[in-house]
Amino acid sequence: MADAAKSRGDLTQGNIGPTLLRFAIPTLASSILQSLNGTINAIWVGRFLGEHALAATSNANMVMFLLTAFVFGFGMASTILIGQYWGRKDVDEARKIFGTAAGAFGLITIFIAIAGWYLSPAILHALGTPGDAEQLALEYLRVIFLAMPALLLLTLLMMALRGAGDSLTPLWFMIVAVILDSGLNPVFILGLGPAPQMGISGAATATLIANYAALIGLLIYMYAKDLPLRLRGRELCYLWPNFTILRTIVAKGLPMGIQMVVISMSALALVSLVNREGVDTTAAFGVAMQLWTYVQMPAMALGAAVSAMTAQNIGAGRWDRVNPITRSGITYTVLITAALVVVLTLADRTVLALFMGSDSPALPIARHIHVLATWNFVLFGVTMVLFGTVRANGAVWAPLIILAVGLVGVRFGWIFATYDRLGANALWTSFPVASAVNMLLAVAYYFKGNWRKAQLRVDGPPSDDECIEEAQATREPGGALNPAG
Repeated sequence: MADAAKSRGDLTQGNIGPTLLRFAIPTLASSILQSLNGTINAIWVGRFLGEHALAATSNANMVMFLLTAFVFGFGMASTILIGQYWGRKDVDEARKIFGTAAGAFGLITIFIAIAGWYLSPAILHALGTPGDAEQLALEYLRVIFLAMPALLLLTLLMMALRGAGDSLTPLWFMIVAVILDSGLNPVFILGLGPAPQMGISGAATATLIANYAALIGLLIYMYAKDLPLRLRGRELCYLWPNFTILRTIVAKGLPMGIQMVVISMSALALVSLVNREGVDTTAAFGVAMQLWTYVQMPAMALGAAVSAMTAQNIGAGRWDRVNPITRSGITYTVLITAALVVVLTLADRTVLALFMGSDSPALPIARHIHVLATWNFVLFGVTMVLFGTVRANGAVWAPLIILAVGLVGVRFGWIFATYDRLGANALWTSFPVASAVNMLLAVAYYFKGNWRKAQLRVDGPPSDDECIEEAQATREPGGALNPAG
């Protein structure tokens, strides 16, 4: 059984280019599905409940994004750790890391759900939610917080499976979540069939049901198919968090979570500057950002795939494959992203008109923004692949610092220095300028930095007997909870 587990998801053998692409495509498909799900749900809410409800969900979704960003960081750290031990063919150690991550963050997500329910009014007030949307946002956000344990744990499990070389299973259960969420939205919003009419809380209830169903389904599938990371018998004690492992996950995951927050905060600050240009420019920028969500996906998916594949090869001591993996990732990212940019440029009027009327005064502005800014994602893609490689060996602070320099210092420095001369074009040209600086710094760090000397491993993990003793020592007097139910 152990030998069979070791042979699954092995990214240390075979032709690098095709292996990387096969691994990255399901991750890319998952990202596209997630974005489409958000777009479809926004359409349901906007069409059935109006602008106030749409504004309410936007405020609540901002909270959800920030929480998911932190889990992304810790999930990525777990993915890399699992990948390195998987590359060493140490299945048991990979399961210990998975157990600690799932057990610890399972408890944390329950706390988030309870605290979020009671703190939702204060959170919405702090966000400055408009008064006429505040009650709707409260109804929506409270149910979303109840969905958080499933949503965050599902994300963590999917990332852990990718660390073990399995990117296809997460895709199937992302499809389950998206179909249920998108399909149940109108059912609970309008009260179709036997379902109660719940309005905006129905949209959140659909998300809740979809994510719990996908999480339960994924767990059942992991055991039914005997996937390598499932925990059985004595291994269930790995769900009691080992603090040595947890400390490593937190230390490496925190910078990656902060990175996501830096990206979102930079975007929010930029939106506040765009708003000063008038409603047409704001609308045009909003449409451009909708397109950019999809344009940047190949870079994000390939960066994550490179990270998982590099982690396994570093764990296996196959440093000879690290540079070729990085080159393949950069090549695929540049080709795919450039092709998307070219296609969108040739059909920009048609594509942009999907979001606004063909006679909209915002359409020429959106086309102008697209021409000046969208190609920056080619540079962004190179940076994401390089970051994916260095993170695979535990170098997580340098990528955070480089992104902060580019997205905060360079971007806003450029805007304030050139706005008197360029006007609104200072905003749009700040994208390629910041991306160029980030890419150059990332290239310099890849070739000259000390990331190859970093070590991402857990020191002194407990033995099976120590793990069982720890689990028994922390039992309640009345007996222990059975992880198997």
